[in-house]
Amino acid sequence: QLQLVESGGGLVQPGGSLRLSCAASGFALDYYTITWFRQAPGKEHEGVSCISASGDSSRSADSVKGRVTISRDNAKNTVYLQIHSLNTDDTGVYYCARRRVSGSPCSFVRSVYDLWGQGTQVTVSS
Repeated sequence: QLQLVESGGGLVQPGGSLRLSCAASGFALDYYTITWFRQAPGKEHEGVSCISASGDSSRSADSVKGRVTISRDNAKNTVYLQIHSLNTDDTGVYYCARRRVSGSPCSFVRSVYDLWGQGTQVTVSS
């Protein structure tokens, strides 16, 4: 069964950090671009950060630029998202998604992704 499973979310104080994981099963992650999206309460999904299949290209949203590091360990079939200096605007459910066509470049357009995880909740609060 093809699957993406996110983990690493939780409650964190403003200014803190988190590392989210996106583990793939049923397919080899290293053929695909992977993107992290998030959805805050009452808002649309927002692309957060994306990494190409080879790992040599990435893109991050302006709202998190300079505060996130996206990386992948293809041997572990996992993509990571490290977020620093968290603030309340970072609260939401974080999802990872696989771009439909292998080898495609980064994109924050949701319709080009065909496999999504169930999400992990991140809450930033004091």
